[in-house]
Amino acid sequence: MTGPALVLVLTVAVLFAAGFDLLMQRSLIRVVVGFMLLGHGANLVLLLAGGAAGAPPLLGGGSERTMADPLPQAMALTAIVITFGVTAFLLALAYRSRRLLGEDEVQDDVEDRRICAERRRESWDAPPERHDPLEEDE
Repeated sequence: MTGPALVLVLTVAVLFAAGFDLLMQRSLIRVVVGFMLLGHGANLVLLLAGGAAGAPPLLGGGSERTMADPLPQAMALTAIVITFGVTAFLLALAYRSRRLLGEDEVQDDVEDRRICAERRRESWDAPPERHDPLEEDE
């Protein structure tokens, strides 16, 4: 693997790691930034998949180099448009949440907390299972 390609692969890894880490946060703005980092990482992956630059994909160009594959570039452009649309939607949700609630933190769901407390209570009430290693041999 050449030096520039290795740098791009490491950049993709950092973008994906930072994006996933920010997606797991409770702040909506951090979620939006994490999604944007994931989108940029995906675009770099698509461009890396295209390989080295080639000749323009024109018929009768007369170049001895192999033609460049336009599909990864078209997919990257499509990914940019989709990322832009989803980012605009997420920003609108974050803005709306900030205006209605006065903060951009995602709150816990009351029903999820109730179910979790109920399961915890059931696990405390149940007798502990005894594991007898001698029973496995038979």
